[in-house]
Amino acid sequence: MTVTQTLPSLDGRIFKMVSSTTSAVNPEAPSVFRYFEQDGVIWGDYTGDTVTIGKFVGTRTGDRIWVSFVHVLVADGSVVTGDGESDIEVDDDGMLKLIEHYEMHGAPQLSVCVETAS
Repeated sequence: MTVTQTLPSLDGRIFKMVSSTTSAVNPEAPSVFRYFEQDGVIWGDYTGDTVTIGKFVGTRTGDRIWVSFVHVLVADGSVVTGDGESDIEVDDDGMLKLIEHYEMHGAPQLSVCVETAS
């Protein structure tokens, strides 16, 4: 844990996407992200909604993470890559929330993912 880190590790936590400026999020089958963290390194995978499979890797400093990602779209099998940063926050229920800022299709994007118990 870094000196400036105030929130717990993301290791083993699962998040679901609840909103995105890239596409409408299907509330019945949102993208689900599995996070792992060790010594300031972040990695994981995601699937669901518009994504067949995705992977990410990055770093954490304090309560902010930086990742590079790649995923395959369900619609046409195309591969999408990008970079982004997320602020880690705590929601009203005490669960972690990720406010993700990234660039996709040449434009800035924003999504929100919330921790889920399973």
